[in-house]
Amino acid sequence: MQNDFLSGIAPAGVNAVDSVKRAEALRAELNRHAHAYYVLDTPTIPDAEYDRLFSELQQLEETHPELKTPDSPTNRVGGEPLPEFGQVQHAVPMLSLNNGFEDEDIINFDRRAREGLDAKNEIEYAIDLKFDGLAINLRYVDGLFTQAATRGDGFTGEDVTENIRTIRSIPLRLRVDNPPKVLDVRGEVLMFKRDFEKLNQRQRDAGGKEFANPRNAAAGSLRQLDSKITAQRSLRFFAYGIGLVEGMEIPGSHRALLDWYRQAGIPVCEENAVVLGAAGLLEFYQAIQKKREALDYEIDGVVYKVNDFAAQQSLGFVSRAPRFAIAHKFPAQEALTTVLDIEVQVGRTGAITPVARLAPVFVGGVTVTNATLHNEEEIQRKDIRIGDTVSVRRAGDVIPEVVASILEKRPAETQQFIMPTVCPICGSAIQKPEDEAIARCSGGAIKCSAQRKGALSHFASRKAMNIDGVGEQLIDQLVDKNVVTTAADLYKLGLRALVELDRMAEKSAQNVLNALEMSKLTSLPRFIYALGIRHVGESTAKDLATHFGDMTALLSATEEQLLTVPDVGPVVAKSVLAYFSDPLNVELVEQLLASGIHWPVIEVKEKGEQVLAGKTLVLTGTLPTMSRDQATALIEAAGGKVSGSVSKKTSHVVAGDDAGSKLVKAQELGISILTEAELLQLCSRS
Repeated sequence: MQNDFLSGIAPAGVNAVDSVKRAEALRAELNRHAHAYYVLDTPTIPDAEYDRLFSELQQLEETHPELKTPDSPTNRVGGEPLPEFGQVQHAVPMLSLNNGFEDEDIINFDRRAREGLDAKNEIEYAIDLKFDGLAINLRYVDGLFTQAATRGDGFTGEDVTENIRTIRSIPLRLRVDNPPKVLDVRGEVLMFKRDFEKLNQRQRDAGGKEFANPRNAAAGSLRQLDSKITAQRSLRFFAYGIGLVEGMEIPGSHRALLDWYRQAGIPVCEENAVVLGAAGLLEFYQAIQKKREALDYEIDGVVYKVNDFAAQQSLGFVSRAPRFAIAHKFPAQEALTTVLDIEVQVGRTGAITPVARLAPVFVGGVTVTNATLHNEEEIQRKDIRIGDTVSVRRAGDVIPEVVASILEKRPAETQQFIMPTVCPICGSAIQKPEDEAIARCSGGAIKCSAQRKGALSHFASRKAMNIDGVGEQLIDQLVDKNVVTTAADLYKLGLRALVELDRMAEKSAQNVLNALEMSKLTSLPRFIYALGIRHVGESTAKDLATHFGDMTALLSATEEQLLTVPDVGPVVAKSVLAYFSDPLNVELVEQLLASGIHWPVIEVKEKGEQVLAGKTLVLTGTLPTMSRDQATALIEAAGGKVSGSVSKKTSHVVAGDDAGSKLVKAQELGISILTEAELLQLCSRS
C-alpha cells in the first residue's frame, strides 16, 4: 500500500482511517525532513523524494479537506493575496538597542553593568550576531504557530502571519511535549547570500528589477501582499530573544533559552558564545569580524547581553533601551565616487543642509547617490568641491556622509560650493546666528513649504501623533495643492478633499480619516513632542509633561520655571519660550485642542510625585477606545511601567474584551483589576 501512496494514487478501498493515518505520517515525515534541511543543514533525503512526498500530501488533502491541519507543510506554499496588512500590538514592546562602535564603548558598557549589579567578579555575557534582516515576533499558542508581526515602531507592527508561514525553517508546531500556553519568539528574518544571488538571477532572466542587497530582498519578500510570491523566495529565520510567555517557567539564562529553542525545533544561529568580561566580548568581536565575509548571511555587528535573566531584570531599561545589552557595530564601510553637484535641503526647523549629489556607488550594502555634507563650515574644513573624487561612508542605517576629498585625484575644473543667501524653496533670507554652525531659512513653516512639510511629517510620525497613512507622499500633495497649511488643518480634512488627490481611492481616504480620529486620544508627552519645538525631543517632552501636567501651565511657564524641570537647560528653556511667544504657535495649539485632541490630565502632586510612580501595570484583552500603544503611553506619562506578564509585583491589571490567562492569574493572586474607564479615572485629575 505504501508504494501506491507514494505514487500519488490512492488505492481502491482505502478507508477514512487509512487516510487519516497516512496524512499524519506524511506530515510528520515532511516536517522532520524540512527541519533537517532548513535548520540543521543536513538533508536526509533527495529533493525529488521530498517533492514526491509533498505532492502526495497535497493530493490527499485536496481529496479530503478535513485532513488538513494548521501545521501541515502544505500551508507553506502561500494563500490568497491579502488586501492589506493588519496591525498587531506587541504584548511586550520590541525595543531597540544602544550602539557601541569603539572598544571603549564596550569597556564602559561592561563597567556600567558591573556597577549596576554590584558585581565583584566578571560578568557572564551571551553573544549573538547582529543580522542584517528584519526583526519579527512569532506567537505560538499551545505550541501552534498562530501569528507573526514585524517590529514596526516597537509597540505596533504589521501582521505578516501568512508570509511567515511560507518560511520552512520556522516550525508550525513546537517540537516539545508540554508547550507553553503562549510564547512570543523574537528573531530575525533574513536571506542567505546564495539565495539572494539566485533571486537576482531570476529577476534578470525575467527582465525585472534586481534587489540592492539581501536585506532589501528579505524586506520586499516579507511584505508581499501575495504570500505565494513570498513562498518562492528563500527566506530564513534565526531566534535570539523572547517576549510574552505564559504557562511556562522560562530558562534562567539567555544561553539556556536558545538551547530550549533548539529542542523545540526553532532555528538558532550556531555563531554564538558565552564569555566573561569585556575582554571576552572584544575577543569574540575580533574573531567574528575576520569570519564575516565567509558567513552565509550578512551581519553588521554583534549583540552582547548579560546572560543571566535575573541580572537583566535587575539592570532594567533606560530611554526604552535595555541597560543589560548593547550592539557592537562593525566599522563603517567606505567607497570612492565623484561629487556631481552640491545642493541644499531645507529641514522642518529651517536648517539648511548641503547635500552632495554623487555618481552612484555601492557602499554599506546599498547604492548611494546622495550624502550629507552637514553644514558650510564642514565643507570648508574638508575642502569638498563639485567634481572632486571623495570617500563616502555608510554604516547600518546611518545617513551616508562624505568623509574626505581625494586631493591627488582632483581635476583642474572643480568648483567651490557657495552657500545660497536665500531659501531655494520660498525665497526668504537664509540667516546664520554667530553662535551656531547651521544656517536657517527665516521664512518659517507658514511661508516655506519645505518647513511646512517637515513639520507635518513630524507631527504625524509614530512617536508623535502616530497618524497611520499620513506619510511624506500624502503630505507633499496636501501642501503642494494648498489643502493643508498647519497640523490643525489635518483634522479639518473631509472625504472629498482626500479622494481628489492622486492615488487616493475612497477606501484609502476613509482609512486616513479614521486614523486622524483615532489619533485624537493621545498623551501629553506625545502632543508636546509633536509640536516640533526645537531642542525638545521625546525625553524632554516627557519631562515637561511630567513637571507641568497640562498645556495651560506649560504655555504660561517662565524661563525660571522651565529651568526647574530636570534636564532642561538654558538652550531648551529659551527655545520653549520662543515657541510659545509666537501667537501663531499658540493659535495652532488652541486649534488642535479645539479639534478634539485630548488626553487624561496627569495629577501632579506637590513633590512632583506621579499617580502611578513605582507601579507596574499589565494590559490584557482589547480596550474599548484605546490601543495598547495609547494605554502604554498613558501609564508611562503617569509614572508607571507596563509589563507583559503578571507576577506578585504587578500593581494593577487593565483588562478589556477577550482577556485571557493574564486576567485569570491576576485574580488568583488577588491583584487589582481595572477597566479602561477606571484606568482613565486613576490617571486623571479628579
